[in-house]
Amino acid sequence: MKVIDLTHTIREDMPVYPGTETPGLSPASSYEKDGFKETLLHMYSHTGTHMDPPAHLYEGRTTLDQFPADQFVGQALVIDCRDLAEGDAITMDRVRRYGALAEEADFLLFNLGWDKRWGTEAYFGNYPCVDDEVLDHIIKGHYKGIGFDVIGLDPMDDADLPRHKKLFKDCEIVNIENLKDLELCGEGLFWFACFPMKIENSDGAPARAVAWIE
Repeated sequence: MKVIDLTHTIREDMPVYPGTETPGLSPASSYEKDGFKETLLHMYSHTGTHMDPPAHLYEGRTTLDQFPADQFVGQALVIDCRDLAEGDAITMDRVRRYGALAEEADFLLFNLGWDKRWGTEAYFGNYPCVDDEVLDHIIKGHYKGIGFDVIGLDPMDDADLPRHKKLFKDCEIVNIENLKDLELCGEGLFWFACFPMKIENSDGAPARAVAWIE
């Protein structure tokens, strides 16, 4: 079995959404003083590779800790969008190329190749986003979640978050952002899991995303 880590490592100098602070990883205990090492974590709930639930946008909706654990595991399919130019839309034509596989998947993961810009200013550029038709398809489908190797479902310059709002308005689904290395997952269905930290009333949480191919 081949296991692929699709998660960025949380570190103090990592990229974060503009306007938020980078994580703080402060020594709390040391081998020399206490006989063990412990670290105090200080970071936003949407740091690094992370997951959004409906409660991220809507008060009273499902938080991550309220989802059953099986929401976070299933069959996934990578939709290759690496040939799109900056600012292009991800359309249904892109999804239809995968035929029945796109209908059988529990998770659709969109590979823009943007993870290769991680750690540079270009990561915050004008990445392609899904259009309304793709969002409608996802909302009407049976999907447990969607994911991207970019920092947001909406463009960087759209603070109103219309795609987030449309996705979560009536849909019990999760959205994963800042994935990496999706090209290693192949062109067919594979097993995928993305388990967020279980935090009470969670509007979002860092997650460990992995794929495995038998």
